[in-house]
Amino acid sequence: MDADLTLVPLHEAHHEPAFGGKAASLAAALREGLPVPPGAALGSAFVDRAAAGDAAAVEALLESEHVPDARLAVRSSAVGEDSAGASFAGQHATKLNVRRPKLLDAVRMVWHSARTDSALAYRAKKGLDPSPRMGVVVQALIEPVAAGVLFTRNPVTGVEERLIEAAWGLGEAVVNGAVVPDRIRLDPGGRVVDVTVGEKDIKVWYDDEDGTVEVPVDASLQAQMCLEPVHFEALHDLAARCQRLWGRDLDLEWALDAGGRFFLLQCRPITTGRA
Repeated sequence: MDADLTLVPLHEAHHEPAFGGKAASLAAALREGLPVPPGAALGSAFVDRAAAGDAAAVEALLESEHVPDARLAVRSSAVGEDSAGASFAGQHATKLNVRRPKLLDAVRMVWHSARTDSALAYRAKKGLDPSPRMGVVVQALIEPVAAGVLFTRNPVTGVEERLIEAAWGLGEAVVNGAVVPDRIRLDPGGRVVDVTVGEKDIKVWYDDEDGTVEVPVDASLQAQMCLEPVHFEALHDLAARCQRLWGRDLDLEWALDAGGRFFLLQCRPITTGRA
């Protein structure tokens, strides 16, 4: 394969200058045995060529054996993204529930999101290279019973505790503020400090075609916790494993499937925003 056509299994995307911060982080997690959904990593040079319609790059993308045969999550992985100093919160795109025939469109959308006026202004504010290099992560999309985030330090108060936010369905309902999520606070040893039931009247779910929709949550579930104490313990353990790999102050995105398995969707240093 052409050296510029860099598309590899996600666990091989260890070189951040080629694949971007998110891909490199997930690759490290996979190598440590953390429960990351399988997928592929697209290097920034590959993404540039695919976005421009280069025939060889498009063929490699659409025919790759490393892209799961499933509903897909297509996420940004720009060089320098998800670092402690530059999260690009709200700047770079994610496309969920993508089918393979629409994969090129999703990659182009992510590529373009690095070049909007707001994204370029953010780069200038942070003193970063004005020419973005956008890698892309393509993973199997988990069908979650519940999903959300976990902070290993409270991002509002600064207290060293685990703050879990959870909602039914895909985690975008939590990340985008579409619902008031359930909130669980654990002390550093994993003991429950406080539990607050949210207002989860909608969930983000798969559309019949590509993309996602907001659907009503059954009235009986709106005020029901979407996690149980056994799940608190499992998330505490997952956070501890991530801390051994990346350090203390982390922001995790996770999903819980119908079989009771937790998946790590991304992990990065805590910042004041999310993306």
